Order: sequence, then C-alpha cells, then structure tokens
Amino acid sequence: MEHRLRAPLSKEDVMKLRAGDIVYLDGIILTLRDGAHKRLLSLDEMNMPFGLDGAVIFHCGPLMRKDVQWQPITIGPTTSARMTKMTLELLKRFNIRAIIGKGGMEKYEKCIYLAFTGGCAAITSAQVKRVIDVHWLDLGMAEAVWVLDVEQFGPLIVGIDAHGNDLYAEIMKKADEQIKKMFHL
Repeated sequence: MEHRLRAPLSKEDVMKLRAGDIVYLDGIILTLRDGAHKRLLSLDEMNMPFGLDGAVIFHCGPLMRKDVQWQPITIGPTTSARMTKMTLELLKRFNIRAIIGKGGMEKYEKCIYLAFTGGCAAITSAQVKRVIDVHWLDLGMAEAVWVLDVEQFGPLIVGIDAHGNDLYAEIMKKADEQIKKMFHL
C-alpha cells in the first residue's frame, strides 16, 4: 500500500503502516548521525535547540553549500545499524516516530524504520524544498543536525513497522531456507 504522510508524524500515522508499504513524506525531517546522537544523549530536553516530538530522523551525511542560504548538493542515506544502541536510548527519552536509513535496525515499539535505497543522493537532494536550520556545525557538515523541509520525499519502504514485522528478518529467513534447499541441509 502507498501512503503520503506529513512529518512530524502522529502515533496514528505510524500504526497504520505495515512492513512493505511505500511512504512519501512531506514536512520536516532532521538528519542525525553518530556525533549528533552522542550530543543529544548528553542533553536534557530543556537544553535542546530543536524538538523531537513526532520527529522523523534521517540517518545520512549530507553535503551542503551556502549561497544566500544553505542548499543540498547530495543527501544519501547511511547505514543505520551502527547507531542502534544510541537509538534505543533516544527513543526512551524522546517521541521519535520514524527513522530513515539503509540496512535496517532493531525493532522498536513506537517507531518505524523507513528504508531508502543507497546511491540515490542526487534524487533525495531534489526532494528538499529548503534547509530550515542547521545545528551543531562544530561536529562537521555530515554530523551536524540539518532541519529540512521535504516534499514527496521517497519512495521509502517500511522495512520495520510498529507491529513487529521486519522485512529484513523475513528476507534473511527466506534466504536461509533457499540455501538449505540448494545444499540439502
């Protein structure tokens, strides 16, 4: 099934999605990588320069340029698995509803994982209407938190839904079954 959603997301938005659904996003998303995760975990909610209520987080390392204002050159997804431990703590503390990245993550009850195909950075940057803000540039361009206004951002595939369904696990299970059949294991 295909969905067009507006970020930030509500619990209802997340609960209606199922693994395998296609999603296009409009609205506000934030980029986050390792350094920003660590910094966020060192702050309390009162000292944060941006909100995370219903947030959509994009694991990526953007390349931006500044003319009069910031503009994306490329914004491609990065591997999410390396941020799994930090993500678990962030989800305990903040109301994050979706994570976009590549490669999958663990299952989280109140959050979905949206897979974006790697290698699509030029297409992705064209779906950014504007850069609203940037925080923590001292971490470097790729590690800073970019607040982006996106339109028809996608296609994103619901890789892990809020009901415990995981496309990555299903694919691994099917691959295992095929290998066992091929080699009569």
